[in-house]
Amino acid sequence: MTLETKKIAFTELGKFLSQFNEGNCIKKETVFGNDLFFEKFTDLIQLSQSHNGWFTPEQVFFSIQSWAKALTKENLDQWLSKYDFSEVKPKKVALILAGNIPLVGFHDFLSVLITGHTVLIKTSSNDQHLLPFMANYLIAFEPQFANKIEFVEGKLENFDAVIATGSNNTARYFEYYFKDKPSIIRKNRNSIAVLNGEETTAQLTALGEDIFRYFGLGCRSISKLFVPKDYSFVPFFEGIFKYQDVIHYEKYANNYDYNKAVFLMSNFKLLDNGFLTIKEDSSYGSPISSVFYEYYDNLDDLQKRLENENEQIQCITSNNLVKNSIDFGQTQQPELWDYADNVDTVSFLMQL
Repeated sequence: MTLETKKIAFTELGKFLSQFNEGNCIKKETVFGNDLFFEKFTDLIQLSQSHNGWFTPEQVFFSIQSWAKALTKENLDQWLSKYDFSEVKPKKVALILAGNIPLVGFHDFLSVLITGHTVLIKTSSNDQHLLPFMANYLIAFEPQFANKIEFVEGKLENFDAVIATGSNNTARYFEYYFKDKPSIIRKNRNSIAVLNGEETTAQLTALGEDIFRYFGLGCRSISKLFVPKDYSFVPFFEGIFKYQDVIHYEKYANNYDYNKAVFLMSNFKLLDNGFLTIKEDSSYGSPISSVFYEYYDNLDDLQKRLENENEQIQCITSNNLVKNSIDFGQTQQPELWDYADNVDTVSFLMQL
């Protein structure tokens, strides 16, 4: 397959996905494969929550729309323009995927195929259905993909390289088990916001999107705030009030009740608005329904600390207060060229 052939196939997948919006799925006659795939995908979206309780239709639709926006000819061209694929030698690359948010492993899947390799996929038990469906769509549009995509339920065997995503504990196992293979091993990372009290209500509301999207389960979900010593949390709570309905979701509410009780029994000082607790803590990773915060003295010192601890951080949002930060409300909408852990997956795959 040529690069252009693969681009066309993924662009067509993007067109297919673009039909699926929450409460407004519109079947377009011009989209390939709708007779075979449209109703099946509609049903799968509605069934996703029965497969994984956190995969509500709202969250699945958001993920699908994010990929629909990413998979355009313009985006694919811009992403891949800096690479030369002429010397790539096709290999078999194993993917061990996480299942914390819908389609979390899709970028690795795309990267392996677009670089010309064969992909061997072990899905998470928490997300076993969405990616195989998309793989079947790609194969229907471009049958040459049939020999390039394989899903495995048991032991991974006969592969040349691996990309594995898991917790810090599983990462240690991966690093030992795959020590003789070229690999990318992803560990726990969290995302942070740096505030100075001058943020607008609109910016703080956008920050709420970064906090509550996917119920805070993603590595790009904001789990930690850095604020100045005299910071008032009143505007923050006012800004995120829009997301109060999250407490009506039972799994989230159970986590809120449990974590709040644990904090209170430990005599921790909490701020609480009825659907989110915030607690002063030096850790980056907060539990579901909670965000940690920490005071900073000056931004220069904070910048140095964040640079020293960059292996714990996925992304940073702020109002241009620190280097390499992105706008509020954008953490859950990475571009194709925004690589997890800042590791260029395509360059890794090209060097195999």
